[in-house]
Parts: sequence; C-alpha cells; structure tokens
Amino acid sequence: MNTDVEWAAFVPSALLLAATPGANQLLTLRNGLRHGLAPAVSASLGRFTAFAWMVAAVAAGLGAVLAASEVAFNTIKWCGVGYLLWLGTRTVVAAVRGQSRGKGEGKADRDVDTANTRAPRSSWRLARQEFLVAATNPKALILFTVFLPQFLPRGAEGVAVPLLALGAAYIGIEFCCAFGYAALGSRLRSMGITRRARRWLDGLTGVAMLGLAAWLATENR
Repeated sequence: MNTDVEWAAFVPSALLLAATPGANQLLTLRNGLRHGLAPAVSASLGRFTAFAWMVAAVAAGLGAVLAASEVAFNTIKWCGVGYLLWLGTRTVVAAVRGQSRGKGEGKADRDVDTANTRAPRSSWRLARQEFLVAATNPKALILFTVFLPQFLPRGAEGVAVPLLALGAAYIGIEFCCAFGYAALGSRLRSMGITRRARRWLDGLTGVAMLGLAAWLATENR
C-alpha cells in the first residue's frame, strides 16, 4: 500500500494558493497596519483554528458529505456573504468618516497617525474575526476536500493520516504567508503612515471585502 504524499507538487501549489490575497489575508494586513505585527499574527490563529477543524472533518470523511450537501453549502455560503458584507461595510464607513473628520485639519495629512499609538483591540476579538471569516467561507472547506486529496497516490487506502499531514503542512504554509501580510502591515505602520494613507488603505480593504462577498454570492459548488 503506497500512501506517500506528493510533496514536490504539493508545496509550490499550496504556497501559490496561500499567498493569493483573500479575505483572511486582507484582514491580517489590516490588523498589522492598525495594531502591529504581534497582535496580527496572534489573531491569525483564529483562522487556523477553523482550518484545523476543516482538515479534521475532511480526514474523517465529513468534508465530502458537507460539500455534497446543497443546503449545508448554501447556509455556510450566505453566512459568509453576510459577514463579509458587514465587515467590509463597517471598514469602508469608518474610513469615510475618518476622511471627513480629517478635512480642514491641514497638517493632519502629514502627521504620523497618532491613532496607531492607541492600545490594540483585544487579541480575542481580532482572532474571532479571523475565525468567522474562515469558518463562514464554504470554499475553504471545499478547498480541503478537493485540493488535498489530489496529492495522495492513486488507489491509496487508509488516507486519513496522509490527509492530516497535508492539512497540517498547508496550515503551516498559510501561516508563513499570513506572517508576511502581517509584517507588511506592521512595516507600513512603523514607517509613520499618515492618517489619510491609513484611511485609504482601510477603505480599499473594505471594498475588497465587499468584492469578495459579491464573488462568493455568485459562486456555486
């Protein structure tokens, strides 16, 4: 019985997939920009908790059942659409209000964003956001259901352990990419980004989340 994982093909494919900007990566970038590297990285653990549950479900055979269920897929899908719409709209509104308050201040556009010196939101709240964005994305479950098995040998039996190994490896790869997004946001923060620039980035992040919500709403299995 051959259960050797095709690591040579898996690693670059997983790296490309994990590095592609998505809702969670954009959220990590925003957290790095607003709160710094450590809070953004710790918050990303919420995402990986959701991913770990998905990998366990796939290894147990539940992933295929959920992916095949139209009711389950649509329920998760519309929860994800609703949450992304709420989070994206909230981000855009906060950015627009910030821009409106900044008008007429003159020097504000050249000043370092002093709001960055405020204490960051609790790690729990940031991690909860990451968890909900990941858990309410049915494409993530299907990713693990369809993507991971491609790198198992044909005709392999007893694939639960190799699937868990692939899932753990993917989570590790995505963590490295998330660290990169968090580091980028933190770097922009440490460069003394102005209030206007931060609000523009917040607004773009919110618009991207709204776009992802629209894309998810039109997607079928």
